[in-house]
Amino acid sequence: MSSLTEKDRPIVQLLLNTGTCPRCILRFCCMGSQTLYRRPYKDLMKDLKEFLKNNQEKEDTVCFDVVDPPCKRIRLEHTDEGPDDLNHNGALQQIPSVNDENTAVENSAVKVCNVCLGILQEFCEVDFVKKVCQKVNSADYQFTSFVFSVSLPPQLSVRERAAWLLVKQEMGKLGLSLAKDDIVQLKEAYKWIIHPQLSEELGVPADGKSLFEVSVVFAHPETDEECHFLAMACPDCFKPAKNKQSVFTRMAVIKALEKIKEEDFLKHFPCPPSSSKNLCVALEIQCNNGAVFVAGRYNKYSRNLPQTPWIIDGERKLESSVEELISEHLMAEFKADSFNFSSSGREDVDVRTLGKGRPFAIELVNPRRIHFTAEEMKGLQQTINNSSDKIQVRDLQLVTRSAIGRMKEGEEEKTKTYSALIWTDKAIQKEDIAFLDGIKELKLDQKTPLRVLHRRPLAVRCRIIHTMQSEYIDEHHFRLHLKTQAGTYIKEFVHGDFGRTKPNIGSLLNRTADILELDVESVDVDWPPTLDN
Repeated sequence: MSSLTEKDRPIVQLLLNTGTCPRCILRFCCMGSQTLYRRPYKDLMKDLKEFLKNNQEKEDTVCFDVVDPPCKRIRLEHTDEGPDDLNHNGALQQIPSVNDENTAVENSAVKVCNVCLGILQEFCEVDFVKKVCQKVNSADYQFTSFVFSVSLPPQLSVRERAAWLLVKQEMGKLGLSLAKDDIVQLKEAYKWIIHPQLSEELGVPADGKSLFEVSVVFAHPETDEECHFLAMACPDCFKPAKNKQSVFTRMAVIKALEKIKEEDFLKHFPCPPSSSKNLCVALEIQCNNGAVFVAGRYNKYSRNLPQTPWIIDGERKLESSVEELISEHLMAEFKADSFNFSSSGREDVDVRTLGKGRPFAIELVNPRRIHFTAEEMKGLQQTINNSSDKIQVRDLQLVTRSAIGRMKEGEEEKTKTYSALIWTDKAIQKEDIAFLDGIKELKLDQKTPLRVLHRRPLAVRCRIIHTMQSEYIDEHHFRLHLKTQAGTYIKEFVHGDFGRTKPNIGSLLNRTADILELDVESVDVDWPPTLDN
């Protein structure tokens, strides 16, 4: 049974008199009953008025017919502060005596709460809930639960501090104290009220772990400047940030309120907080689905196709890329805002990827559609494969974010096999290259290749050629099959990169060598799982 007691009377009377709404009054009375806050606004106001009329000397109670866990209570203890501690500088406004109940009741029909500025009034009503749900439904998302987030104007924290100082002073006169942390947070109370309404209207439960977020951003332009005095008192709390339009963020304001002395606060801000003519406004109502991850393997059959868009100095060099050929279909089917492509290594524009292909993963950001059956994924894979003869994908599947880490685990310890078509300036016979087949675990020192120096730091990297198998073609050509440590620059191993890779095929054969074609034959990463395609 949740109830107000005689100890709450001065808080109720004081705050009603100064223009505070019933739900904010319950917060300052530390009422922890969620169901209580959900009662109709008019009923709460009526109950508070009835409570004030109860003037019995004994500790009487007015009970609200709800069942909930025990609520927070005001601590009864003697304080060292005198009754005039907060108004010695004149910051506290004169208000009617807490015993003047008639005045309090008459003034309680305030339109806009001077603490929450309407958050616990207008924005708890069914019309606003329907407005939020209409926005959600029109966005056409797939979701089975939701998490609700709310962004409040930072000045509400300032107003709450002023109201708390007012209540604290009044309680001090009675030998009582109200700890700031015992007050029910505005955001918490708002969610208590709004969650069940949203859940009923949307037909799905509220879940703090849900990946589907419904967010509302509130603002109150009329009082935007109420935080500015804090920047003078606590300048260290307000530092410009790249992604913030204003230094007066909620966290910065809270930090400043924790640092500022009460007497300094009261010199600059009215206590009780002044009334406002206007309610807060809902600036934004937005939806966002957590990212969905799709993985697979791709084969690249073109020698004129980069893995990612090839753009130099703002100019596009080739019309498409592997990631675009795959992602355009995923973006369309998942109805996502954007994507991020990653893979187990990359091949050059003129290198093919054969065999079972190269593992890749795509993060689809804010997708509207998230549920796909195995058959639907198979159909999507077929759509990608039918769209181009330059690439093919296999084992296309939904994966978790954590699973993607397996693609990158021990990346340099993985092995890759290649097939390189090599040219030599001097004529060769089969026996001239046969010795390459017997070389095992050849250690290379590879200085960052000149061709990638613009995007990779200068360093000498140790890499290993595990095995080589030569295939003689003619006096100036042979094919070399290599199994190497991942991250080995194969082209540079062939031609030497002006001596930056040692040893190299040219130095081993004692002649000039160059690479004409290169194919990736396998990427030995056991991920993602093979599917029965």
